[in-house]
Amino acid sequence: MIPDFGSRRRFSDLSEQEVLALSISSEEDDARIYRTYAEKLRKDYPASAKIFDGMALEEDEHRRRLIEEHRRRFGEVVPLIRREHVAGYYARKPIWLADTLSLDAMRGEAEEMERQAGEFYTRAAQHTSDAGTRKLLGDLAAAEHGHEQRAHELTEENLPEEVRAKEDRAAYRQFILTWVQPGLAGLMDGSVSTLAPIFATAFATQNTHTTLLVGLAAATGAGISMGFTEAAHDDGVISGRGSPIKRGIASGVMTAIGGLGHALPYLIPDFWTATTIAMIVVFCELWAITWIQHRFMETPVLRAIVQVVIGGALVFLAGMMIGAG
Repeated sequence: MIPDFGSRRRFSDLSEQEVLALSISSEEDDARIYRTYAEKLRKDYPASAKIFDGMALEEDEHRRRLIEEHRRRFGEVVPLIRREHVAGYYARKPIWLADTLSLDAMRGEAEEMERQAGEFYTRAAQHTSDAGTRKLLGDLAAAEHGHEQRAHELTEENLPEEVRAKEDRAAYRQFILTWVQPGLAGLMDGSVSTLAPIFATAFATQNTHTTLLVGLAAATGAGISMGFTEAAHDDGVISGRGSPIKRGIASGVMTAIGGLGHALPYLIPDFWTATTIAMIVVFCELWAITWIQHRFMETPVLRAIVQVVIGGALVFLAGMMIGAG
């Protein structure tokens, strides 16, 4: 049984006063969300922070008008009713997820919030036969759609094209420093450093089970080591590289993936079949690293090939020769 599900009211069962009270609390919540976004962005993206400050003020004004309407029609006491009290009412993401949202994601979330509220009120107005309720819901829908338009206007006022381009470049750079760079370092380490022990074991024993165990141990150990090292050696405050937890996860996971890629083929019992597939996987891994370096780190293709493909091939040959010897 879903907790509290049975205690929720259907939107269609709410009175006009309750709908008005629900709208007031919803506007309060949205204003808090916009102010949280603004505070998070204020240091690195001041122009975008101004946009969310403006949208929060718009929500405050809408709430003020709703309270005045409630006072005129129903008096001073506003019933306590919130989104979670109404079945099927549109929800908002937990505010702590703002720490994980990118700048573009916050902009998109704001537009979605306004669109979602407007569409909900529009649909609700179409499903009621009461003239007063229908007018109330229609007015709320128009106000929410107006907020969506106002969001675009605030963007035009506070975020001219050159400022937006500058903030987008800063956000892209932060994405590279927090996710791509540590992830790429992990993938390179996992793909290249595990080549020698895995293929040395393979050619020394020609036993796929033993090679698989060595590969799993090497990939797992390398992933844990790289993840903790990345997270511990730089808290990101001075360097500006972002959350150490995010960087540690990116580095650790990609390291393990890089090592597992050419270890898992040894699940196949036949040695030469498994080794052939592992070699193909290694080739694909090295070219994937080359592409990532060129695409995100802007490394020239030739230099990336020399650094990754040739280096990886040398490590592979060293492991194979040691194991065969």
